[in-house]
Amino acid sequence: MKIHDLKPAEGSTKRAKRVGRGIGGKGGKTAGRGTKGQKARNTVRVGFEGGQLPLQQRLPKLRGFTNPFRVEYHAINLDTIAESGISDVSPESLYEQGLVGKGALVKILGRGSLSGKVTVKAHAFSKSAEAAITDAGGSVEKLPLPFKVRPAASGNALMNR
Repeated sequence: MKIHDLKPAEGSTKRAKRVGRGIGGKGGKTAGRGTKGQKARNTVRVGFEGGQLPLQQRLPKLRGFTNPFRVEYHAINLDTIAESGISDVSPESLYEQGLVGKGALVKILGRGSLSGKVTVKAHAFSKSAEAAITDAGGSVEKLPLPFKVRPAASGNALMNR
């Protein structure tokens, strides 16, 4: 079988309606476009409202902007760590447990409490989580971010004076 031998299944396609072939046949004369007016004579672009200011222009544009320097963390609470039963918490161990995605930046938050001492390695910690871990006898290690941090805005401040 070759590509030129392929055909659609029987009954799956319909012939296009041929219009505008004289007044003798169905679809003749005005060819299904009604009588007179812009739509009868030529095509009208999508969104055109006959000269009225289109809806697309009447509505306000989106406000604000998307911060290109935003850092997206995957939040893990202390109660989740306590439930998992891991003593050495790191992004890799959390990934193996199925709690975070591969290569996710992890931030530890302070909901819940810890019973035993735990070593926690993460990219960021809330103050309450850091305090709870150290109070339980554990240790906290902040991992470096895998990218450069946004440059300081000191140069911009001088320009705005």
